[in-house]
Amino acid sequence: MHCIDLTPSRTVHRWAAVGSLMIAVGLAGCGSSPSAPPAPAPAPAAPGKAAAPAPAPAAPAATGGVKLPPPAVSRNWNEYKLQAARRVMAANPSGTFTGKPQQMLLAAPVLNIELNADGSIHKIDILRRPSQAQETVQLAIDAVKRAAPFGDVSKLPKPWSFAETYLFNDDKRFKPRTIDVQ
Repeated sequence: MHCIDLTPSRTVHRWAAVGSLMIAVGLAGCGSSPSAPPAPAPAPAAPGKAAAPAPAPAAPAATGGVKLPPPAVSRNWNEYKLQAARRVMAANPSGTFTGKPQQMLLAAPVLNIELNADGSIHKIDILRRPSQAQETVQLAIDAVKRAAPFGDVSKLPKPWSFAETYLFNDDKRFKPRTIDVQ
């Protein structure tokens, strides 16, 4: 099991590095040449005509454009949980990592996913909220929602729920812990 090291010296070093980075970024903006030219002002509308509205920025796709195959039938909760973890990884390719997790994790939120009989999400409870990088909880919840439904659970014993730990690295990419404990 991987744990988050919260010893004071490690935390102080991490915050010192963050502070140094913020100072460097702030000083980078003090140069004499701008990094990008300013946007031109819109031309005034001709008399009697309304100005065209500015185009809205495109919204990113909620699912990342990943089409998942239908879930397979699982014989037990261990198979089901592994299939769910793999679906979460497949549904979130830009937000996950493969390979061995780093020794010092950024965060490790734990979610309990309660399901309906068809494998759709009934509700998600937060079992463990990390003390740092609390935004990783919402990242994990959103990732689970993108991967649903997880497959029929009506033949599996109740309660129709499972817990999963999401291991986040410093880049805020995650991996479900179940992938490593197969």
